[in-house]
Amino acid sequence: MRVKNASNPKGILRSKALGLHVPRLLLGLLFVVSGTDGFYFLATGENLIHPPATPDARALEEAMLASGFMWPLVKAVNLLGGMSLLFNFRPAFGLAIIMPAITVITLYHLTLNPAGVPAAIVMDLLAGVLAYAYRRNYAPMLA
Repeated sequence: MRVKNASNPKGILRSKALGLHVPRLLLGLLFVVSGTDGFYFLATGENLIHPPATPDARALEEAMLASGFMWPLVKAVNLLGGMSLLFNFRPAFGLAIIMPAITVITLYHLTLNPAGVPAAIVMDLLAGVLAYAYRRNYAPMLA
């Protein structure tokens, strides 16, 4: 008869892994799609997906596009961070580089486009779970 290791039961390991992989994959996919959509828009002038936006929210997007550099920069960072999370390659770094975008997206929805607040809250919760999971990776930066 095999005795389970009481300090590390399999069920707990699986649920911890699932609790980390699902948010990482969902957030990574969200940012890869966002980055891809941004570059597709630059190439074609059409969005693959674009949620409804208020006139003020659309004005911010148009200003970012008009700058000539801000839209490609933001979308490149989204794509890089999303791919890092999606492919589990230095995911703590990927989360760190998209955290400013997450902050801006949340504020954007709170102030300019309230219809997107529920999606922003879900994104914030996913990012919060990952930030907590990767807290040891960030400790040297905060010391």
